[in-house]
Amino acid sequence: MIDTRRLRTLQAVADHGTVTAAAAALHLTPSAVSQQLAALEHEVGHRLFIRDGRGVHLTAVGKIMLGHADEVLAQLERARAEVADYTAGAAGEVTVACFATAISAVLAPAITALRASAPGLQVRVRDAEGDQSLTMLLDSEADVAIAVEYRGAPDDRRLSRVPLYAEPFDLVLPETHPPTGTSLAALADETWIGPYPGNPVHDVIAFACEQAGFTPRFAHCSDDFRAVVALVAAGAGVALVPRLALRDMAQPGVAIRHVPGPERRVFAAVRRGAESHPLLRPLLATLRDLTTSFTPDGSDRSQG
Repeated sequence: MIDTRRLRTLQAVADHGTVTAAAAALHLTPSAVSQQLAALEHEVGHRLFIRDGRGVHLTAVGKIMLGHADEVLAQLERARAEVADYTAGAAGEVTVACFATAISAVLAPAITALRASAPGLQVRVRDAEGDQSLTMLLDSEADVAIAVEYRGAPDDRRLSRVPLYAEPFDLVLPETHPPTGTSLAALADETWIGPYPGNPVHDVIAFACEQAGFTPRFAHCSDDFRAVVALVAAGAGVALVPRLALRDMAQPGVAIRHVPGPERRVFAAVRRGAESHPLLRPLLATLRDLTTSFTPDGSDRSQG
């Protein structure tokens, strides 16, 4: 028999690349993770990992086992969902990892709506950038992730995704900046301000500029869009900012220009098999209902 807990350990080590990082994600000691891996290799009868310096890499048999681990653990998620449904689990707690703008735009309104439609559901929120929430979901630190699509993102078979909305980016310039229209190409020689590399929004901005024929020179980095806009107002550079991030923000000292093209595409994700869980169904449905009222420019159809 193969212990499913060891399959989860296999996933974690494959995700994080080291025994130490996997142990932190699983809230175990590195020696406990090593013991789990050794026991799994004994159960399978083959080596699953090759150590390379401080990291580990899957063998061919390890890759085969990882694929089956994904399927087995997804099936267990379905089993938990069915049991919860059978026992009428209409009350309980769900943890959502979500980036700040989506917390304000959709998650907070969803929590308000759920008080009436699913009063037994308690939502715990964890602020996480778009590139961090999926890791939290896969590490079982969250039940739902609200994240951002980005170029080169893996199509992880362990996840079930629900598209929510797409919002455009606006060009933010110092108010004294000479007029440039909506041409990104005209800003090729400017100093740029934006999120850190690794943040999906950084990738969207870089790709938009590449499409315009240049690589942006990021001199200042912050994942906080209020800080980005403040730096633009101070004359430190120019920026592309998602429109919803600008919606409720004071903007003295800057000029906003609409730019066709770049978009931030936002989705909700759960571990595959868990989408039918009775605590997750109303949350996902409410998020879908709320975001259907968004227009592409980030406004709300219900208000106009």
